[in-house]
Amino acid sequence: MSYANSRIPASAQGGVHEQLERRVLRHLAEPFLKPYADYNRDAFAASLAGWDRVAPLILDAGCGVGHSTIQLARAYPDHWVIGVDQSEDRLTRRKPYPEALMPRNLVFVRADLVDYWRLAHEAGLRLARHYVLYPNPWPKIGHVARRWHGHPVFPFIPKLGGVLECRSNWSVYAEEFAFALRLVTGREIAVETFEAPVPLTPFERKYRDSGQTLYRVVCDLEDGACTGAPVGAR
Repeated sequence: MSYANSRIPASAQGGVHEQLERRVLRHLAEPFLKPYADYNRDAFAASLAGWDRVAPLILDAGCGVGHSTIQLARAYPDHWVIGVDQSEDRLTRRKPYPEALMPRNLVFVRADLVDYWRLAHEAGLRLARHYVLYPNPWPKIGHVARRWHGHPVFPFIPKLGGVLECRSNWSVYAEEFAFALRLVTGREIAVETFEAPVPLTPFERKYRDSGQTLYRVVCDLEDGACTGAPVGAR
């Protein structure tokens, strides 16, 4: 596949999954009691070891190779920026800056977000900003439970507060994320299309340069204002 010839996820699903509402409501009603893995506890502690407990927190959830984490740290130099990914290979890939020029207000940790999000909530953390950028769409109809909004951990995500932003190149994923967030928060939440003059991730650059439409869901969970213009969300 050439650089600027990326494909939109192919799926027989054309809108919000018919089982999503039932799944989200069940996850809201039933406690999620999966035991924490020790390595996730260690990663959580490591992610806060350099934090002064004063700087606002930004979480780059599923940060991949970390380009977005670096850009966020440069854009918000007075924040502590945490990049979390489950892949050690992605986290250790070469970064776009030499070590001497890397921002000092960030940390990368290898962890499973299923545990990390819950540990953050358990610790009472409140985020200033929270990014879920181009997560695996799991586009097959039978894979809805593998999407973050179909997973039992989803209700913990808005509990961390701050400005929550999810981006995807698959409109269905964005529609579902907004739909699930509406169920959890009780707020009106919409989807918007956007351009990316300065892409945050390598995937975002590739999708943009392939001429794809980019979608995002943005919600300020502190003041109740959720932004965006509806794009086919029901």
